[in-house]
Amino acid sequence: MRTVFDAILECGHDEDFVPQVTPDFKPTDAPAGSLAKLKVLAERVRMGFPLWHEDDRSDYSGLTGYRTTEDDL
Repeated sequence: MRTVFDAILECGHDEDFVPQVTPDFKPTDAPAGSLAKLKVLAERVRMGFPLWHEDDRSDYSGLTGYRTTEDDL
């Protein structure tokens, strides 16, 4: 069984990682905890962006109910 320490020795660490902000780094209106928001966060990680954008949705105002559809998956 590998440990996290084995993985760090093999692959290095991310202590020095500095996210890059480019024009492609856009805010999202997806509500916190939603599948849509999780997908945005995952894509930000893949792109090397910061996880949080200062203009991301910060509350649930204006939402009457959030429904996930097959297209959201």
